[in-house]
Amino acid sequence: MARTGKSFAVSMITVCQLMALALWFSATAVLPQLRAEFDLGAVQSSLFTSSVVLGFVLGTVTSAVFGLADRIEPRRFWAVSAIIAATANILILTVPVDGVLVIVLRLVTGVCMAGIYPIGMKMVATWARGDTGFLVGLLVGALTMGSALPHLFSVAVPLDWRLVIVAASVSAYVAGIAVLFVQLGGTPGKSPRFDPRMVGQIWANKPLRHACYGYFGHMWELYAMWGWIGLFLYGSFSDRLIENPGVWSALSTFAIVGVGAFGSLAGGYFADRIGRTTVTIAAMIVSGACALVVGTFGSAPFAILLAVCIIWGISVVADSAQFSSCVIELADPHQVGTALTLQNAIGFLIALVSIHLVPVVADHFGWWGAFAMLSIGPVLGTIAMVRLRQMPEAIRLAGGKR
Repeated sequence: MARTGKSFAVSMITVCQLMALALWFSATAVLPQLRAEFDLGAVQSSLFTSSVVLGFVLGTVTSAVFGLADRIEPRRFWAVSAIIAATANILILTVPVDGVLVIVLRLVTGVCMAGIYPIGMKMVATWARGDTGFLVGLLVGALTMGSALPHLFSVAVPLDWRLVIVAASVSAYVAGIAVLFVQLGGTPGKSPRFDPRMVGQIWANKPLRHACYGYFGHMWELYAMWGWIGLFLYGSFSDRLIENPGVWSALSTFAIVGVGAFGSLAGGYFADRIGRTTVTIAAMIVSGACALVVGTFGSAPFAILLAVCIIWGISVVADSAQFSSCVIELADPHQVGTALTLQNAIGFLIALVSIHLVPVVADHFGWWGAFAMLSIGPVLGTIAMVRLRQMPEAIRLAGGKR
């Protein structure tokens, strides 16, 4: 009975997480339509994604500083965050799409994501019984699939981009109500508090610093890839004079981003068995190679283009959860909260830069140059993880499997 209860509860949390996180890329998924209808420039287009990322950073730091995850019952915190985020998202339909207010609303959505994704982790952790790694991979998979979901919405409701925004918001509203009925596996443990006085001590920890470097390289690539791969495919399919390029690009993007959920689960499974640095190095080598060449396949046969993009989609997120695991295993126990907050805040701020650079570089050097630029992150991240692997402290990773 207990096992059944756990399976049902974890499944419910995962599904709710997936449904609510559709808000993250709901506006990004319809960028081709928005650019055509409102003649959006590169900066405005980038802000549809980057403002959510910035909001997430602000929300995460605020929650960590004030200990909101410990002061508010997690299901209520999650539900309120999802409902506010869904409301901010649907209000996009009431303001000029090419104005400032729409970016403010996307920022608010991002702030609320800090009450959804990390709190979902906290709720799942109450059910952890020696399988924390798998459960974390499951939630990262939900983040990945949730990020892909709006692209599927855009195919299911192709008549108007506004219906995609509505579908994502309704999805989050339903999740916000459903999560209130989820059973927890125990009393949530206290979240490690953020203490800015520890930042210097954390940065002086060489192994921990290199784990963060690896994550920074990963983040340089991940969100820029997720944010722009759809527009790249739309242009590729339009150039081929394929009928309904918007539908085909949306379906392809859903597959490319969504398949990363399986990459995340596989990454967590193998990292516990063959080592965290082994998995992160392998994933970054593959994703970096894909980033370097994918822009040259825009006019290649469809099957080849899709195959390269699918491999990229799997590898780009397969290592994601392992960087946080490295921090947890390498940091002093009383510094874990600050170390994770610092790692995430800097990583997402780095993602802001690459998200905005992609369209600028694409305008001057084409999609090959834009995506090849993203390969810089995996290259530097791989170097950092190779160096970490060579340090004596790496024995603390994955039970000695490095």
